[in-house]
Amino acid sequence: MNFLARSVRAVRPVRMVRSYATEAATTGLRLTFAVPHQTIYKDVSVAQVNIAAVSGDMGILASHVPSIEQLRPGVVEVIEGAATKKFFVSGGFATMNPDSTLNINAVEAFPVEDFSAETIRANLAEAQRLSNAAATEEEKLAAKVEVEVLESLQAAVLAK
Repeated sequence: MNFLARSVRAVRPVRMVRSYATEAATTGLRLTFAVPHQTIYKDVSVAQVNIAAVSGDMGILASHVPSIEQLRPGVVEVIEGAATKKFFVSGGFATMNPDSTLNINAVEAFPVEDFSAETIRANLAEAQRLSNAAATEEEKLAAKVEVEVLESLQAAVLAK
């Protein structure tokens, strides 16, 4: 018997058990949501938060598996019991911790109801025109990002 085979037999199997945060049942999900110039929520107890992540849309409840998610342009929906608030974010990160705290750091965040569908439509048409008329690769990329954000914003506003 070779060394590796003997070593494998000597190791006892580890039993993997998933456990939840002990405080999650009593405190629920604690949200801190901030942008560079303002704290929107600071350690507030909420029922659920839905985010638009690069890996896909997800709902986060207390005791959610710890993770770090990159936010894409889209809606962050905060459910506080019977009340729901929706914010459009252009990007950022969401960090879910083992103690059922969720930290969202966004580049920009605005209430969805503050946007006008007509203004978005006009800005999107202008961004698409600039994207097609761009002379340099840098201008094309900047216009493409603007189009992506405006398309996500338009979908969020039309869904409200």
